[in-house]
Amino acid sequence: MIALFTAGGVAILVAGFGTPILLRWLVRWRIGQHVREDGPAQHAAKQGTPTMGGIAMLLALLAGYVLGHVGTGSEFTRSGWLVVLAVIGTGVVGATDDWLKVSRQRSLGLNKRAKFALQVAIALGFAFAALYWAGVNTQLSFTRWDDPGLSLGSGLWVLWAVLIIVGGSNAVNLTDGLDGLAAGSSTFAFSCFTIIGYWQFRHFGIYRVPHALDLGVVAIAMAGACVGFLWWNAAPARIIMGDTGALALGTGLACLALLMNLQLLLAIIGGLFVVVTVSVVVQVVSFRFFHRRVLRMAPLHHHFELLGWPETTVTVRFWIFSGLCTALGLGLFYADFLTVGRVR
Repeated sequence: MIALFTAGGVAILVAGFGTPILLRWLVRWRIGQHVREDGPAQHAAKQGTPTMGGIAMLLALLAGYVLGHVGTGSEFTRSGWLVVLAVIGTGVVGATDDWLKVSRQRSLGLNKRAKFALQVAIALGFAFAALYWAGVNTQLSFTRWDDPGLSLGSGLWVLWAVLIIVGGSNAVNLTDGLDGLAAGSSTFAFSCFTIIGYWQFRHFGIYRVPHALDLGVVAIAMAGACVGFLWWNAAPARIIMGDTGALALGTGLACLALLMNLQLLLAIIGGLFVVVTVSVVVQVVSFRFFHRRVLRMAPLHHHFELLGWPETTVTVRFWIFSGLCTALGLGLFYADFLTVGRVR
């Protein structure tokens, strides 16, 4: 417990006090957001807002994770470091994309193929390391390793892991369209993983996650990084996380779900990210095949903006929905625990 509180507290402080330092540096070097011309008209005012704020979040994660082990008796594990490295790796890809947008003064950075290829490369590296270094279980899982108990085998599990990681990172990136939306929603999800990680640690015989406590430390460090950054990212945002932060957050959620045997439950815990992604897919398919738009604008949060909802209203209501999804996911996890406990 001490490791969890230490990691979370350190991450909040590093992100909370480190973000304004990063902000001044970004302003000095004129590293500002380039707003897409086809976005909502009211977003034009955000032109030039400092971006790449995800750098502060990555530093907060690293500081929280490392210092969470100092003097707490908690040991570093392969699983914990694997998630941290995957998050930082994806953050570097996002930072490259953000930097190209700023340097080229346009809303497009890395081309889609290059960005996708780098994401897949990191996901493959994580998947193989999880298999042959961290010893991950390769069964399809919902709330634990033997539920539903379908063995995927090494090859299929690697493909499954790549799909979840790439999909998760892009889902959070699509959601990062309003001030504070992605950071606030991710806080709920990472907090849920923290609770589950501690629970799996206390009940190893049921869940068989060897490094559950350390994964919980990673999760709370991520949550703390989101909270500290949110202080400066809440509307009206003084800094934007950019792809640097959004891709990293999605990768963190996906990697934690894979190592904690919560692959299918992730879709519920991160329900907001799923809904936003589906809204984009539906919009694209509808327009391409039927030449009609289902939404006024995709992703979904922009649709509500064009309906006349203030940005803060959309953000807070989406936070509420995200919190409900997290509560539902945690409730299903605990309900399954009660069922297993009675059987055993």
